Amino acid sequence: MSPTKCLITGLLMVAVMAAILFAMGRIPICECGYVLLWTPASDVAGSSQHIADWYTFSHIIHGFIFYWVLWLLFRRSSVCERALGAILIEAAWEVAENSPWIIDRYREATIAVGYTGDSVLNSIFDIVWMLVGFFFAWRMPVWVTILVAIFFELLALWVIRDNLTLNVLMLVYPVEAIKVWQGG
Repeated sequence: MSPTKCLITGLLMVAVMAAILFAMGRIPICECGYVLLWTPASDVAGSSQHIADWYTFSHIIHGFIFYWVLWLLFRRSSVCERALGAILIEAAWEVAENSPWIIDRYREATIAVGYTGDSVLNSIFDIVWMLVGFFFAWRMPVWVTILVAIFFELLALWVIRDNLTLNVLMLVYPVEAIKVWQGG
C-alpha cells in the first residue's frame, strides 16, 4: 500500500471512530468550552477532555506495544500497514472505553469516581499519541523504547498515582489497597 493510501485510510479510520463516538453521545470537546494542549494533574474534570493529559503517556506506550506485537505478527507488512492495524486497535479501544459499561467500571473499580468518558477530541488525539509511540518504537532501539516506557510509567505513578499498568490492573482485577493508596 502506498504511503498516500495508507494516510488516507488511517484518516478515514479515525473519522469513523469519531462518528461512532458522536453517535454514542460523546461530547466533541470539553464541556468547559475551550481546548487545552495539556491538562494538569490538578484539573481532574479536564482529564480526558483535551489534547493531552497524564494519560497521554499510556497511549504512547500503547504505540510501543502495538508496534512490537504487529511487527512480530506481520513482519512482511509495511510499517504503514502495521500502523493501520495499530489505529484499528486503538480506535476500537476508544469506542469500548467510552461505552457505558467501561465508564461504569472505571467509576466502581478505580479512583475515577467522576469519570464521564473522553471527549471526541481527546479520543482522536489518543490515537495521534499512540502513533507517536508506534513510530518512536519503529525508529528507536528496543532498549531506548523500554527505558522511555519505564520512565513514563514511573513519572505518571509519581504525579497522579496512576499509569497504564495500574489502570489495566484496576480495570481487570481491582485491588482495594491500591485504590486506597491512589485516593491519597
